[in-house]
Amino acid sequence: MPEEDFKHLVRIANTDLDGNKPLYYSLKKIKGINFMFANAVLAAAKLDKKRKVGYLTDKEIKLLDDVIKNPLKHKIPYWLFNRKKDFETGKDIHLLGGDLDFYKENDIKLMKKIKSYRGVRHIYGLPVRGQRTKSNFRRNKGKVMGVKRRKGMKAGRT
Repeated sequence: MPEEDFKHLVRIANTDLDGNKPLYYSLKKIKGINFMFANAVLAAAKLDKKRKVGYLTDKEIKLLDDVIKNPLKHKIPYWLFNRKKDFETGKDIHLLGGDLDFYKENDIKLMKKIKSYRGVRHIYGLPVRGQRTKSNFRRNKGKVMGVKRRKGMKAGRT
């Protein structure tokens, strides 16, 4: 392939991708795209996974951008999306980049506002997903606390 067609930076889904890397690995650099979704996007666009990003034509870049932004239109299964049954719309959508952060922050604010169990755990800075807290999560405003011992006790004795 001619060197003049090579692009060192390619912009897909508002993210600059390195032109020297294969498509499959580069797509995973976009926030909101994991390896399964990247694989589905490349299958829907009928592009080779191992092809370097720098050798994509403008038409192929537009196609990839369209497949990533409108996955349902290109028959990518909804169970690969990162937001199923959106709270406001009830639809299955796939979020990328800043939108992903925005929705996550709003979800956490809603949980805190309605004082759900998860929201209360977020308020107090405790683990949300059922982890045990006896030996882990020993932080108090950024400082590690460690184990509190009673006065007069020596290490190794109970």
